[in-house]
Amino acid sequence: MSSRIPSLNWLRVFEAAARTESFARAATQLNMSAAAVSQQVKALESRLGTPLFHRHAHAVTLTKAGRAYLPSVQQSLLMLETATTGLFGETREQRLFVQSVLLYAHGVLANGLPDFRAAHPQIGLSLTTGNLLSDFANQFTDLQIVFGNPSLFGAESDPLMHEHLYPVAKPEVAAQIRQPQDLFQFPLIEVSTHRASWPHLFETLRMPTGQSRYFFADNSIMAAELSASGGGIALARAPASDRIMRLSGLVPCLPDIHVAGQEAYHLAYPSRTALRPPARAFRDWLLDHSAAVQTR
Repeated sequence: MSSRIPSLNWLRVFEAAARTESFARAATQLNMSAAAVSQQVKALESRLGTPLFHRHAHAVTLTKAGRAYLPSVQQSLLMLETATTGLFGETREQRLFVQSVLLYAHGVLANGLPDFRAAHPQIGLSLTTGNLLSDFANQFTDLQIVFGNPSLFGAESDPLMHEHLYPVAKPEVAAQIRQPQDLFQFPLIEVSTHRASWPHLFETLRMPTGQSRYFFADNSIMAAELSASGGGIALARAPASDRIMRLSGLVPCLPDIHVAGQEAYHLAYPSRTALRPPARAFRDWLLDHSAAVQTR
């Protein structure tokens, strides 16, 4: 009886191409040529009888079938690696899969990860980002850094960081804001995925909201760039947004106004006792790093 299990090499190539969204980048990671990666992906698709990627000029994206298949492939490869390590000793590189909401990855993780890599050179970190609940579904990860209710993502979690909100704009706009009511003279850039935002700020300040004109963006990094381009006033979500506000040249509109957010960042995972060694190392580092960021 013939097995439908594909070649392990095909699966490794598929996982690398799916993770990097590029045959060329996957080839670099696997020390292969891009043509060889493409050939092995085609062989896998032929074996399965369905396309796994949409091919574009300079990138590839997963088809619906590819997205459904990827978590099982990643988990199977990881289980095989873990079993090999347990039986025959440490491999040269330990793989770690982490997902993070975009703003936290940009504003908190980015400047700390070089220190983590220096302390743990044997851990090969794969970091992906998202904003919506659906971005975190159907993909295998060891750890997820999420914003809001952590129980939606994992059975166990650690609190990482709270946030506080304040309005920001480019300096010439901020100079025109002398009292909270002056905010209504400009479009207010709202992040549609956040529950606590402009209405929460106005409610806390006991201000009416009927005069508000909103412009919607899907993440805080885009909101900051829109504000820096003169598109209106954005909300800083400190301290995770400190880096993008600084890079965008934005300044507080009303320096005395800071409103506590309603939600926080959390590190979520299925079980603390079941975390693999690289995940435990990352968790320990992240808790210390997040605490240090909040005290700066």
